[in-house]
Amino acid sequence: MFGWKTLQLFKMWTYECFLILMIVLATELVAVTNEEQRSFIIDYDGNQFLKDGEPFRYISGSIHYFRVPRIYWQDRLDKMKAAGLNAIQTYLPWNEHEPESGQYNFEDNLDVVEFVKLANQTGLLVIIRPGPFIDAERDFGGFPYWLLHDNPDMVLRSGDKSYLQYVYRWWNKVIPTLVPFLYSKGGPIIAFQVENEYGSYACDKNYTKLLRDHLRSLVGSDVILFTTDGDQEKWVSCGKIKYVYATVDFGPGQNVIKAFDVQRKFEPKGPHVNSEFYTGWLDHWGEAHFRANVSSIVETLTEMLQLNASVNMYMFHGGTSFGFSAGSNLVENDILQPCPTSYDYDAPLSEAGDPTDQYFEIRKVISQYADLPPGPVPPATPKKAYGQVSLEKVTTLFELLDSLRYGDIIITDLPQTFEALGQAYGFVAYSTVVNVTYEEPTSLSIEGIRDRGYVFVDLDPVGIISRMDIVREINITIKSNQILTIFVENQGRICFGSGLKDFKGILSNVTLNGIVLTNWTHFSLPLNNTRQFEDRTTNEVGSEKKISDSFIPSLFAGNFILPEGEDPKDTFLDPTGWHKGVAFVNGFNLGRYWPVEGPQITLFVPKNLLLPYPKLNSLGVVELEGAPSFPYSMEFTDVPNLNGRVA
Repeated sequence: MFGWKTLQLFKMWTYECFLILMIVLATELVAVTNEEQRSFIIDYDGNQFLKDGEPFRYISGSIHYFRVPRIYWQDRLDKMKAAGLNAIQTYLPWNEHEPESGQYNFEDNLDVVEFVKLANQTGLLVIIRPGPFIDAERDFGGFPYWLLHDNPDMVLRSGDKSYLQYVYRWWNKVIPTLVPFLYSKGGPIIAFQVENEYGSYACDKNYTKLLRDHLRSLVGSDVILFTTDGDQEKWVSCGKIKYVYATVDFGPGQNVIKAFDVQRKFEPKGPHVNSEFYTGWLDHWGEAHFRANVSSIVETLTEMLQLNASVNMYMFHGGTSFGFSAGSNLVENDILQPCPTSYDYDAPLSEAGDPTDQYFEIRKVISQYADLPPGPVPPATPKKAYGQVSLEKVTTLFELLDSLRYGDIIITDLPQTFEALGQAYGFVAYSTVVNVTYEEPTSLSIEGIRDRGYVFVDLDPVGIISRMDIVREINITIKSNQILTIFVENQGRICFGSGLKDFKGILSNVTLNGIVLTNWTHFSLPLNNTRQFEDRTTNEVGSEKKISDSFIPSLFAGNFILPEGEDPKDTFLDPTGWHKGVAFVNGFNLGRYWPVEGPQITLFVPKNLLLPYPKLNSLGVVELEGAPSFPYSMEFTDVPNLNGRVA
């Protein structure tokens, strides 16, 4: 009897195990089958994309994860989804992820894998633009500065082996982390771009083919590779790569049929794609803030969607170029056009992530061609005006050269560039002792100033030499054995065009009355040691002094406490009354301010930078050109101002 029961129990146990095994196998089979069914391809005969075998058109928006505080990634993605978008597009900024050669950063705000995961969880497809050149109004177009340190003769965006070896190393590091998130593997990534608007830069087909082959070797065969170029035949012709789908970009008010006809000359079949439909435009210091023509955007977007075109709106949310990450553009005669800290772009979502009137108008258009997700649009994030923060002068930057400098003091016969010194951003102080006397105003000339040089004689300010203002020469008086110092600011490397190879600092001889000055001492001040900077601003505040009319770049500091019983909220720092400089909150570099130039006045301060009550917050300011009258202060307001004074 005992043996029979044991046998029956054994049979039941065996049967249950068999059922469990069948369920597991069936589940795995379904998963495999589902993965095999996942596909995103180009249907050339149908002039469309196919997603899992069904016709598909993406309506996408650009967002740069590296310009958005990580705590707000989900908020911005939710708002993009609520607008009716089914995809997002983002760049990979090489210079952020590899700030020094072989040193990588994928943490915190640079955790691109986590960003892709969030997009997937939000129900958004992802288009990746890995460069290596990205433009995006970033310093050096996303290239790391150290390329010019390792090989000053490197030919960028070419088949130069000294350049390609670093491109391949960068891609070998980042692309494999994204491959598990291809659409075919269950993730959201549907396409990778090869290079970026290359046709408007050069026409080296061998170079772009090498990039294509290397990228394809990393991502495999089941994801789309594409290019994008402006809607001019010559640009698309040079940007087009065999076996890579060519798309175009153009803005509102342009002839949609004509623009897509250019694409058709190089892609006779396949979907119409505008990879950069401009919802706004970039700003430059000294120029009015760009204002988008919403009615024109609506009209052109409608026309493209009527043609079943796939569209990516650049930008849908611009964000902020915190720190020194903003780039510059260049016009004729080497005139610099530096970009401000804000990358608001007058986009559908503001710099602070708030829906604008344009957002809701675009959402209306999309609703005519796609189903909107249920529920209301997420609201704007709360803002808070924390009021005035009193500031005291700590000291001049020259008194801190030794303690704030980066690396060794370098002495050379002729001035060295930032890149030669191994410095990415910030400032370099160049000093030399003059061995001749000029009691009458005499020409001091620096043809190769990159970008703004504050000139001092024995620390007495005597003028500014500026690439932006086309001032390469000033007159000074000086005596033998006096020290001539030129405090040079890097205002952002060129991010687009033929002047991309943009060394910073002093690139030419410095001449006084035509005589070349030699024996230069270099002090590097990248201001990237934020902990040391924070210590200075909180521990070394001295007695208050009135600053003389002859202003020397100086450090100011103050502390403030948030209201009790409240969580920190987003705010904006208003430097009105100050001239030009850099601001830090709790050691974090908010970016450059320049209210006397405009258009940007306020700096965005996301809530994650602030410490709740009763903790002490610090505000540090490096003012370069002139502080307001004593007593000194700056204000935290709840209203941004991006269209202020333009000189």
